[in-house]
Amino acid sequence: MKKGVLLLNMGGPNNIDEVEMFLRNMFADKHILPMNSKSRKLVGGIIIKKRLQEAQENYREIGGKSPLSEITQALCHKVEALAGMPVLPAMRYVPPFADTALRDFQQQGIEEILLFPMYPQYSTTTTLSSVEDMEEQCAALDYRPHIKTVEPYAIADGYIKIQVDGIMEALGERDPQEYALLLSTHGLPMSIVKAGDPYVNHVEANVYRIKEKLRQKGIRFSSVKLVYQSKVGGGAWLEPNLADVLRKPGELKVLLYPLAFTIDNSETVFELDIEHRQIAQKIGYIDYLLAKCPNDSDAFAEFIVAQISTL
Repeated sequence: MKKGVLLLNMGGPNNIDEVEMFLRNMFADKHILPMNSKSRKLVGGIIIKKRLQEAQENYREIGGKSPLSEITQALCHKVEALAGMPVLPAMRYVPPFADTALRDFQQQGIEEILLFPMYPQYSTTTTLSSVEDMEEQCAALDYRPHIKTVEPYAIADGYIKIQVDGIMEALGERDPQEYALLLSTHGLPMSIVKAGDPYVNHVEANVYRIKEKLRQKGIRFSSVKLVYQSKVGGGAWLEPNLADVLRKPGELKVLLYPLAFTIDNSETVFELDIEHRQIAQKIGYIDYLLAKCPNDSDAFAEFIVAQISTL
């Protein structure tokens, strides 16, 4: 049976013009705004009107585009070389969309598709949304491959090693006991959490495993804390909020690790490396370190291949 791999992700604008497309598609997603279609269109429109100009300016500050697409393409090439089968990205809100990859696979005669969600922790707003989109696009193309999906991997031994190695690489030769480790993850509205989304449980389990691994290695930070970022609007979201934690420092040396992201994007290169760094500088932090996502590292490519080989 001829197989292919899809790396599922939200995507990131490839240019300033795509920022509006990204926002429109995101807020048209029933999993992001779980309400009837009329209300979703109204509320989404209001949010976009308020956020578009600011979002475009944010992307200009990081070079006019998200780094996500280019890094993902590089990762696809590495995984393809290791796995010996075609590997393509399938983005949710901006090109390259799932239908592009699926047409390619259909033309190649791919009979089985292995899905690797680029979301370590499961959420209806990420994994479910991307998988459903892929299934809908298959139906639209009258394409019926056998589909298998990698399970959430936030607590897998191999992934925990990648995360801890990323933390230690950012720390370098510095003394961890002088630093607070903030594990920063994308927040969710409490309404979605209360509706039964398992994301927060997966995130907390991930944090527990990182703490356990650090303990096993004899690495002691002054504190290790889970924080949430990227809040939108005035409603209740998961807490503690990263900005609030930074404004009430226990220590003036911090290391941030982007827990929920596998590929660097605007939430890491703008929010964490520019916006929140400025908060820390105003308060007078002595050091503000930011770890990179796994990105297209050899270790992450090897991990993906190991995961898809179990399907």
